[in-house]
Amino acid sequence: MSFIRTLIVDDEPLARRRVAQLLSQAPDFTVQGQCCNGTEAVAALSGGAAVDLVFLDVQMPDLTGLQVLQQLHDQPLPLVVFVTAYDRYTLQAFEAHALDYLLKPLDPDRFGRCLAHVRQRVAQQQAGHLHQQLASLLQTLPAPVPPAPFSTQLLIKQPGRLYFVPTAQVQYLEATGNYVTVHAQGQAHVLRTTLSQLERQLDPGVFLRIHRSLIVNTQQVKELRPWAHGEYLLTLHEGQHLTSSRSYSEALQQFLKQFIS
Repeated sequence: MSFIRTLIVDDEPLARRRVAQLLSQAPDFTVQGQCCNGTEAVAALSGGAAVDLVFLDVQMPDLTGLQVLQQLHDQPLPLVVFVTAYDRYTLQAFEAHALDYLLKPLDPDRFGRCLAHVRQRVAQQQAGHLHQQLASLLQTLPAPVPPAPFSTQLLIKQPGRLYFVPTAQVQYLEATGNYVTVHAQGQAHVLRTTLSQLERQLDPGVFLRIHRSLIVNTQQVKELRPWAHGEYLLTLHEGQHLTSSRSYSEALQQFLKQFIS
């Protein structure tokens, strides 16, 4: 059997794992390597890596997926499938100039259709034509908009006044309906928003969602204890106790891995 050699490029560990998991169900694909940022991808691909296909994240902190391709414009490229969580990018242009694109979170059926498309292109040996299409894409697309910086302060609105709470002082955030209570230094501040909206504003390297209704500042965590059914009991430095849910246990385990050598 001739394997389709694949490189996975994404700055999110869970996203890389998801692509690898779905590829493991396709026996004619083999993962040659994984890159956690654009710089690593450029190094791997410019070093003559034997790769037929790249799953390339569009939005990464150091180099975007498009900037990776710009740095490799003067050499043959493998087949490229863009992966993005942001449909504001010109997906119609991706359709016209790239092999395929996928939206996060990845849908298994859509992923399967993408692999079928890859098999067809490999069989037709049209990688050279695809390289010309990608070059055209880089010329026609506007420069990608850099991601907005993460919030360092939260604006609290109360009748008659507005004030700020530094995110470094936040211990955890708790959702109740369309309101979020910000717990910071022994005080509770109420915001009219959703936890998902706040999550997008906060640095994911510091703030971790551990429950459908809870986001915790990991720098405020003193202790974690395994609980029942994959849950954890978190104790904060100020003595508060929070319980994670089983559906967020993988995110917690990924957080803990950075401390395990």
